[in-house]
Amino acid sequence: MSGIAIITARGGSKRIPKKNIKEFCGKPIIAYSIQAALQSKVFDEVMVSTDSEEIAEVARAYGAEVPFMRSGATSNDYATTADVIAEVLEEYNKIGKEFDFFTCIYPTAPFVTGEKLAEAVKLLDSADAVISVVRFSFPPQRAFVIHEGYVAFQYPQYEKSRSQDLEPIYHDCGQFYMCNVKEFREKHSLILPRSKPYELPDEEVQDIDTISDWKIAEAKYKVSHKEG
Repeated sequence: MSGIAIITARGGSKRIPKKNIKEFCGKPIIAYSIQAALQSKVFDEVMVSTDSEEIAEVARAYGAEVPFMRSGATSNDYATTADVIAEVLEEYNKIGKEFDFFTCIYPTAPFVTGEKLAEAVKLLDSADAVISVVRFSFPPQRAFVIHEGYVAFQYPQYEKSRSQDLEPIYHDCGQFYMCNVKEFREKHSLILPRSKPYELPDEEVQDIDTISDWKIAEAKYKVSHKEG
């Protein structure tokens, strides 16, 4: 199968200035996603979709292709990741390049490795998509809500249930998504009917939306690599 890694890196981050190229444990954070894609050796093309020349320059320095800049239509706050992917695939189609599958890797995913991507690709043999997921550390079935200042169970039917007896529930890691191109074009979604999970441990997952998140991610990264 022919595949493309698409790293989506829009410029203009507000909460963390220059977030996608900010130094993370010694190098621009986007470098981790690029290097993981290259080291996996499962992609015919590793590219960065960006509207920023500064990001493009860093991306090229670490070995990614930036064959075109992202359009204004997919650079605003309302464009979805699926919109960005569709644009990339269409632009490659215009120059005669087609792929069987793509992997969308976020630029702030330092825990992604080439080994993980190579393992995940194997799951596509029996699926239309693969999604990186992590288990909720606390069962959502035991969640509280607050009504008029008072605490109550969101799901009273689980009040007497033991945590270990509840079905595990997972959430998106925000690291990578793999999709069959044909199925993606039909559904225009990264979450397809036959999507398989690639489960990651909690210590290798961290949303990075604030400076505090950034510091936690760096601490996790340093601990995991020291142990590794």
